[in-house]
Amino acid sequence: MDDFQIENHGSVVMVRPLNDAARAWVDENVGLEDWQWLGGAFACEPRMVEHLAAGMVDAGFGVVGL
Repeated sequence: MDDFQIENHGSVVMVRPLNDAARAWVDENVGLEDWQWLGGAFACEPRMVEHLAAGMVDAGFGVVGL
């Protein structure tokens, strides 16, 4: 089961938590500003997404879209 969906749009990557546990992990582990959220997903720089996804997987989450 997937907990996060990652969409690469070139200059920005959108990361969407797909359930409450995934959203709670983001709230506890990722420093985000309100403006980074758009339609249930948050914007991330492409150079950071691999490290972010590795943290998600290490925490036991399923990630789709990498």
